[in-house]
Amino acid sequence: MPVLSQSFAQAGVAGATVALPTAALFELPEKVLQFGTGVLLRGLPDFLIDQANRQGIFNGRVVVVKSTDGGDAAAFEREDNLYTVCVRGVEDGQTVSENVVCASISRVLSAKSQWADVLQFAASPDLQVVLSNTTEIGIVLDESEDLRATPPRSFPGKLLAVLLARYEAFGGAADKGLVIVPTELIPDNGTKLRGILRELADRAGLDAGFIAWLETANTVCNSLVDRIVPGKPAAEAHAALTQELGYDDELLIMSEAYLLWAIEGDERVREVLSFQQIHPGVIVQPDINLFRELKMRLLNGTHSLTCGLAVLAGEATVRGAMENDYFATYIRNLMLADLLPGIPYPVDEKVGQRFGMQVLDRFRNPAVEHRWLAITLNYSAKLRMRVVPDLVHYCERFKTAPQYVALGFAAYLLFMRSTRQDGDKYYGEANGQEYLLQDEQAGYFAELWQRPAAEVVSAALSNQELWGTDLTALPGFEASVARYLAQLQQEGAVATLATVLNKNQRVAV
Repeated sequence: MPVLSQSFAQAGVAGATVALPTAALFELPEKVLQFGTGVLLRGLPDFLIDQANRQGIFNGRVVVVKSTDGGDAAAFEREDNLYTVCVRGVEDGQTVSENVVCASISRVLSAKSQWADVLQFAASPDLQVVLSNTTEIGIVLDESEDLRATPPRSFPGKLLAVLLARYEAFGGAADKGLVIVPTELIPDNGTKLRGILRELADRAGLDAGFIAWLETANTVCNSLVDRIVPGKPAAEAHAALTQELGYDDELLIMSEAYLLWAIEGDERVREVLSFQQIHPGVIVQPDINLFRELKMRLLNGTHSLTCGLAVLAGEATVRGAMENDYFATYIRNLMLADLLPGIPYPVDEKVGQRFGMQVLDRFRNPAVEHRWLAITLNYSAKLRMRVVPDLVHYCERFKTAPQYVALGFAAYLLFMRSTRQDGDKYYGEANGQEYLLQDEQAGYFAELWQRPAAEVVSAALSNQELWGTDLTALPGFEASVARYLAQLQQEGAVATLATVLNKNQRVAV
């Protein structure tokens, strides 16, 4: 079986439907410096840049800086920096299956052994954009950072060294500043990175001219990324894809069809990031909080309120639940009837409905196996962050309790009832299967469940340390949770779900 390389890709692939790069794509100038080789970057920004280049829009390639020892950087060299993205998913109810050979990456540089090359590229007149995904712990202040090291230890230190080299190369020219878009999954990632860059510059005693250029000529954008990119498939699936494609690609990655990349920026940012034109999921606007709220409340909130109920009902995966009429209806109604109206942020109803329907498509994706038990990790903290603000706002707005949310909370309380303790670990049981409670409140609930169920509801919901507010003060919420908990204990999760849906006007999905 041949391997993927530039010459092979240009020659064509027999027997497979693959979007191949043209020779002209390899001649485009290098416009992007990217910190990170991970699958999210390759499956989202690099993929989008490739698509834009094919349409003659962005017309630029990516120089990647590899900062860690993990992974196989030589694989990029062996494959001429090409890789295949296999897009699988559901959009508007239709199955999506697409294979694309991406040619957006021009070269991969090692920060440890090729730092001089990185700084040389910093002085390129073609460079316009910096991207990063250095994990959630990448945007941190290293108080002992040395900007003159080869390379500096931290990602912010490396980035500041690049900016300093660029400032010196162009004599502080205002038009040589960069648009910097971190994609690390932390709130206000751009704001935090910008603050660390300034702190490092001050600590290093850099001159006032550079600090002024840093803050006025460069734009560091907050951004929110949302695309499931599982990465390289398991061996059996990879072998099947190799047979389908007609070549072997060790850098091949899987990706869902859906994507969202919301970037906080003005018209200059939109102009520089011209690849944003090629997909409606790439949004550049001054305020991206709406998209953060939609994702947290509708996608993450729905996951968190359904996971315990699904485990108690014997549903293993999200996709499996979407194939169950009752669960699919519960998930839809929970998301669109309870959570959407409760979002504590101004939301256009049509925008929210559209986002919710896209989430439902993602939940149905046959190529993604998302296990409900995995979603119960840090269950209590997720409910506090993702659901409680929505719940409080709903009750304030409608003066009543959202019933699907109440059922989800009741299932959470029952899920958190442990049946066995082993050292500092607590285990629950559902349908004859034991599960580990991976929650820092497991010990609290083990003690709480020594009381009758009604007292459990009252004590848990009134625990302000747990929720940041007294949930028993919400109109009708405690009574609804107590009623559903009793039903779950007496009738089981499946029968309770059916009863609740029939009572609350079950709507087909």
